[in-house]
Amino acid sequence: MEITYRTDITPTPEQVIALYDNSGLTRPTKDAARIRKIYDNSNLIVTAWDDEKLVGVSRCITDWAWSCYLADLAVNSDYKKSGIGKRLIDLTKETVGEQAMVLLLSVTTAMEYYPKVGFTKVENGFIMNRKI
Repeated sequence: MEITYRTDITPTPEQVIALYDNSGLTRPTKDAARIRKIYDNSNLIVTAWDDEKLVGVSRCITDWAWSCYLADLAVNSDYKKSGIGKRLIDLTKETVGEQAMVLLLSVTTAMEYYPKVGFTKVENGFIMNRKI
C-alpha cells in the first residue's frame, strides 16, 4: 500500500462524506451543500490517498503566521493505526511553518490520541457552541 499525501487538491463533498461516515467523525454528512461550504472556506487541506480513494484528511483554517485550527482529522477505519493520522498532522505543521501553532478541539474518543502525536492538553479555552 502506497499512500500519497497532497495539499493541492480539495476532495469532493461525496468523497468527504464517505470518509467521515466510515471514520466515525461526526459532521453534517447528510448535508452535502454544508460539507462543500466547510471545505470551500478552509484554507489548508492535507489529504491522504490510496490510488484514487480518499483515506485521510486534515482540514484547517490558518493565518499562516500565528495559528492554525485543525478542524477535522479523519482516517478511513480500514487504514487506522497505519500512521496516516500522524503523517497528516506532521504535514499540517510542516506546511503552516514554525511561526504558527496548531490547535484543535478533540472528540472524547480521541483525547488519549493527541498527546501521543505531539499535542499538549490546555485548560485555557472557551467555546460558544453552534445551534445546529
